[in-house]
Amino acid sequence: MPDWFIPRAALAVAVAGLATAAVTAPAAVAAPAGAIGGAQLSGHGVIVDYGSSGAPKLPAVKASAFVIADAGTGQVLAAKDPHGWYRPASTLKVLTAVSLIPLLNPNATVVASKQATSVAPDVVGLIPGHAYAISDLFTALLTISANDAAVALAQAAGSFGKGMAVINAEARHLQADDTVAVEPNGLDGPRPHTTPNDMALIARQALRLPAFLKYDQTITAKFSVSKKKSVPLYNQNSLLTSYPGAIGGKIGWTSAAGATYIGMARRNGVTLIVTLLHCPALTEVDSAKSLLNWGFAADGKVTPVGTLVSAVHPAAPARTRSVRSATTPAVGRRAAARPPAATSGPSVLATAGFSGVGMLAAGLGFAYTRRQRGRP
Repeated sequence: MPDWFIPRAALAVAVAGLATAAVTAPAAVAAPAGAIGGAQLSGHGVIVDYGSSGAPKLPAVKASAFVIADAGTGQVLAAKDPHGWYRPASTLKVLTAVSLIPLLNPNATVVASKQATSVAPDVVGLIPGHAYAISDLFTALLTISANDAAVALAQAAGSFGKGMAVINAEARHLQADDTVAVEPNGLDGPRPHTTPNDMALIARQALRLPAFLKYDQTITAKFSVSKKKSVPLYNQNSLLTSYPGAIGGKIGWTSAAGATYIGMARRNGVTLIVTLLHCPALTEVDSAKSLLNWGFAADGKVTPVGTLVSAVHPAAPARTRSVRSATTPAVGRRAAARPPAATSGPSVLATAGFSGVGMLAAGLGFAYTRRQRGRP
């Protein structure tokens, strides 16, 4: 592993470890007044400020928590328990994608491991020892929510642990400080959690990545499992085909998380993000449509209740060298990980060259300034 990658991976592990440790710390009764995005977002119930402009009434939706925000201005139009901790289910795959897309070469291949192929449910059916294109794995990840593809992509960063460290480090970079990823696919593990506000920050980053939108907007495709077997991919996000202006999103479900959802839509130059957590089964997309309809009607009329904060910008990059995935043979294939491109956006993974000491200090700073507010 090249030297430049090691300090950043070590930092990511340290940050992820400290963030995970914070899960078990005593929980505060309420979020602090200085909650990320504004003091109003520290509330637990529905948060909306109609002002005096005759804005339409916010619809009631069956979700324990949500955020509806303008992606362009960053204004949060309305929310419910925006900093409450909930399990993300497969909406976490959006974080996995925005973390790894800038790092991994889409034309490279990664060999599926036993760990990747033994995840249950696997969804796409990877075969141990078979090589799969990174781009195909991202497509499977974001269309049919392939859990095995998520593990293979994490391992393409060098190892499963390094991939998870990268994912958690990206959450810190985006100031999604209440998000802790345990598995790259969002399956229930030892207390993973996120918040509607964090999911909105992650979705806003996804909108900046053309490659993400390309994968996420794929309606149908075929995935070659082996030379003799292909499986169809159908996008599970029905918003794309049923809501005018829909441009992306991700559904999620586990028995512990309930239904979870990220939706993105654009109309008349306005792009909205909606995130919902802990919804009754099969209600999440309709609830998202209701909030999006309200958001397009209310944007510019309601008084914003908070702001989607910007990512923490790292220092100027130094010269980088390419990284080869440990699971990708050195001969005859492109390296799975690639030098970060200057045009990849502000991802912490797309900017190289931090010193190990400086990065560790930054990581410790993020960890110690986390809000200590927990949910089961």
